[in-house]
Amino acid sequence: MRGSGILQHITSLSGDYGIGGIGNDAARFINFLADSGQRYWQFLPLGPGSDIFDNSPYMSLSAFAGNPLLIDPDLLIEEGFLGSGRMQASPAFSDYFVEFDKVIPFKNKIFAEAFENFKITKNRVAFEEFCHTQMWLADYSLFMALRDEFHLKAWYDWPLDLASRRIQALTVWRNQLAERIMYYDFVQFCFFTQWQRLRGYARGKGVSLIGDLPIYVGLDSADVWAHQDCFRLDPNDFRPTHVSGVPPDYFSDTGQRWGNPLYRWKNEDGTVNEMLYEWWRKRFQATFNTVDICRIDHFRGFESYWEIETDQETAINGRWVKGPGKDFFRAMFEDISEMPIIAEDLGIITSDVEKLRDELGFPGMKVLQFAFDSDAGNNYLPHNYKTSNCVVYTGTHDNDTSLGWYLEGASQQNRKRAAHYVNNHPGSRINWDLMKLAFSSIADVAIIPMQDVLGFGSDCRMNKPGTVNGNWRWRCAARFLSDQLKERLREETVFYGRA
Repeated sequence: MRGSGILQHITSLSGDYGIGGIGNDAARFINFLADSGQRYWQFLPLGPGSDIFDNSPYMSLSAFAGNPLLIDPDLLIEEGFLGSGRMQASPAFSDYFVEFDKVIPFKNKIFAEAFENFKITKNRVAFEEFCHTQMWLADYSLFMALRDEFHLKAWYDWPLDLASRRIQALTVWRNQLAERIMYYDFVQFCFFTQWQRLRGYARGKGVSLIGDLPIYVGLDSADVWAHQDCFRLDPNDFRPTHVSGVPPDYFSDTGQRWGNPLYRWKNEDGTVNEMLYEWWRKRFQATFNTVDICRIDHFRGFESYWEIETDQETAINGRWVKGPGKDFFRAMFEDISEMPIIAEDLGIITSDVEKLRDELGFPGMKVLQFAFDSDAGNNYLPHNYKTSNCVVYTGTHDNDTSLGWYLEGASQQNRKRAAHYVNNHPGSRINWDLMKLAFSSIADVAIIPMQDVLGFGSDCRMNKPGTVNGNWRWRCAARFLSDQLKERLREETVFYGRA
């Protein structure tokens, strides 16, 4: 269906508690989307982040759990887990960026109090049902409790009997940490209770939720600890033998060494690793129980992936290795008939990657900031789109904002080409020119980062690939989502047939 939407992570929403939440903050944003004619809301991965990786949503502690920082304290009050006066003493937070060093202790204190109140309640039917149906939860909550017990050490530095998951040790520690495990169960119960309420609200407003599924998971995660046979780890020290990344590209001259462990797609005898396939089935099922559409980050890794030896400091000296390809998705389709997926096909893309994407029927991505660095044959220029089965973006979370790119990042030649193509002239704003270009294209879906709708510069960029600190912090203050902006966005959306 021809439509448009906004890319904005939940952490970037306005609200009273230092970080966007999945309760009232998200509902207000959905109202804005619906009122401005948008059909889609795209956000970044929802998993719990880690201080070690600057709270990156792409280096999560779990591929299944929700980020507790997104839980809305006001809904905890509604649900009876907190007293109505609890929020009066909350710290003063910035409206313009997330102060994780203030938000994390504030939210943790709230969750601890809510848990104490929860423990004295008698009606736990919904909680017990949640714990029983979420098959990933037992490993996740034990992992988090053990992580606390060992002062946030990575799991591969825990005592050997725990790192190797010996049954007797797991049993002993489950009993010893029973209350802490229940705490993490409770926090996830709160997250998914609020999330399903939000998803129902979005459906009622005609807004589809587009989630983001990173192809890889973090080494220090519940997933790798609980499913070690699915990853290429050294059996002696549990570290990866090879890690993930991409070769030098648009974003980095030395490539990107992500450091995630690679999957063990096949057993030593060459057969399919059924344990890994089953883990992926559960991951996809959990994803589509949470969102309506899923963007697979680094889709090309299913066709071929960049393998880097662990001792390499950069991604330059890696090599391409064949991935599981079409057979993998056929196996997934056997159990999951509906898999609405957007294939992130940016970077070094070969004809084999395009063939896999097209045979599966997945729409790819077109990023307009990449459209002006060559000639009229550039694949990202709208006149070269061969099919409407694609999603066009002005930029992504990894790009500079369109205004920042145009004023600072683009070369003079690229800036000149862009201005000519969109007919930019004195008095017109390049961010809206690029938005109109996206809206007018044949792409079924056009997604615009919120920063581009607002015309913000580089200081509002969400992420700069290849850097470790200072990312994922931008927030959109409520005052920027004005009625005037809403009306203008709706006018353009209707004009180009996307409302």
